[in-house]
Amino acid sequence: MKEHKSRKRKLIDMAMRYCMMIIGAVIYIYGLDVFLVPNHLIDGGVVGIALMASKLSGISFSVLVMLINLPFLYVGYMQIGKSFTISTLFAIACISVFSAFMHHVPPIVHDPLLAAVFGGIILGLGVGIIIRNGGSLDGSEIVAIIFDKKSSFSVGEIVMFLNFFILGAAGFVYDWNSAMYSLIAYFVAYKMMDLVITGVEESKGVMVITDKSEEVADVVMHRLGRGVTLLYGEGAYTKTPKRIIYCVVTRLELTKLKDIIYEVDDNAFITINDVHDVFGGQFGKKSIH
Repeated sequence: MKEHKSRKRKLIDMAMRYCMMIIGAVIYIYGLDVFLVPNHLIDGGVVGIALMASKLSGISFSVLVMLINLPFLYVGYMQIGKSFTISTLFAIACISVFSAFMHHVPPIVHDPLLAAVFGGIILGLGVGIIIRNGGSLDGSEIVAIIFDKKSSFSVGEIVMFLNFFILGAAGFVYDWNSAMYSLIAYFVAYKMMDLVITGVEESKGVMVITDKSEEVADVVMHRLGRGVTLLYGEGAYTKTPKRIIYCVVTRLELTKLKDIIYEVDDNAFITINDVHDVFGGQFGKKSIH
């Protein structure tokens, strides 16, 4: 019975992820075909290559974006894994199909700067939803993931490097104004995508080293309403055992947390790290007494 419920839950989760990827693909294509393309702007990666190839050859973008991505997907299947490749193929197939319909929607703006800014926001929202649910829209990211394992550059740095060349090529296919506006759209989309993936309300993981661990833990739990975990450590120099406090708070609670800690122990040592996602536990169910 447990195994059956677990399998059912996995199928529901998978269906939800694919539904979210469809929504992400619709949003992405809306931004691309209604804002960017009518103003002669392009996105980065394989989508940008497909748009330029479509303009030069007259072949449909929907066809080209699938064909150009296929070799990258094959490499991804061999080098990265089946699950990621299938999710990426599904997302790319969605934008290919939806583009055939969205292409006929009339543009909203005819100012390239407005199109770059608002189109970039919409693109970033769509891509962020897709990536957050395990997919990708671009074969160049697969190349970046593979090169990341064999070089000192990160995936983001490799993608950025490739896109500078792709967006720069728009100057030869369209004009240099289009290339520069496309670069603006890309940076706006990148920031929006980052916001969607990491979340608006960024949490903070806080570690506190103090000789008054019980008192500090007590005031954090009762005055801030947050759960606390005690970790056991030892001072390297003094060899004294210490209990380290760990808790997760929102960005807005951070100042209050520091004030509470220093009220109890003004010699406490505090470290703070960004936490992009928090799942489970009582994080969203606090009650301040």
